[in-house]
Amino acid sequence: GYAAEMDNPLMAHLISPELQNKKDILFGNMEEIYHFHNRIFLRELENYIEYPELVGRCFLDQMEDFQIYEKYCQNKPRSESLWRQFSDSVFFQECQRKLDHKLSLDSYLLKPVQRITKYQLLLKEMLKYSKNCEGAEDLQEALTSILGILKAVNDSMHQIAITGYDGNLNELGKLLMQGSFNVWTDHKKGHSKVKDLARFKPMQRHLFLHEKAVLFCKKREENGEGYEKAPSYSYKHSLNMAAVGITENVKGDAKKFEIWYNAREEVYIVQAPTPEVKATWVNEIRKVLT
Repeated sequence: GYAAEMDNPLMAHLISPELQNKKDILFGNMEEIYHFHNRIFLRELENYIEYPELVGRCFLDQMEDFQIYEKYCQNKPRSESLWRQFSDSVFFQECQRKLDHKLSLDSYLLKPVQRITKYQLLLKEMLKYSKNCEGAEDLQEALTSILGILKAVNDSMHQIAITGYDGNLNELGKLLMQGSFNVWTDHKKGHSKVKDLARFKPMQRHLFLHEKAVLFCKKREENGEGYEKAPSYSYKHSLNMAAVGITENVKGDAKKFEIWYNAREEVYIVQAPTPEVKATWVNEIRKVLT
């Protein structure tokens, strides 16, 4: 109703020049998602109509394909910003009128994001009623995998909001964790001033743990609405994981741990929001280091 009309010569006069050739930005890989569901996933699901408790297998077989949602969500901020510029254009109004839709295009562009979050709810519900029956393990594994994809989508939404990093983030390996922390620095080399300051006020830092480096960023204030509320992060510095060490326990605070660099030349005392978050991060970092 909209995408095809953008290629329709009879509608061309309604499309402003800045919107032309922007179809891929506006719709992302929506078509790829549609074909996956239409040609593959729906047909697979239909095989389980008589055996709904076994449907976990269907998700597991297709799990790799679900990663197309990550691509869609990563493009979403660009799509939204384009939509905001042109939402009141005659072209979109005309398409909506022809389709007789009560809702405008942006409601439909949100569908894939809602869909991928809905799957985990459906799987949770099914698990609730499938205890001790055949297929329960597959359902559990499918749920875990979908939650993994949601985490990757969420992490990547934060990662694309990093500004000021010179290199290519993809070269740092997989993004494993991201989150906000209080950080104190305690550098040994000649920065006695840094050391004095370090005792008191922590810095608010958003950390991104990759396989090859940990990035320290400063979160900038959010403004706008929808995906615009997504924060953005100014890159401050990074530590190469090859030269990182950790101290898991800092006296007097179950939420603190240390990340140190180059044989304790630089020491960062990191305070997590909860002991559980600290434990998860320490485990992930330990995995990378070993």
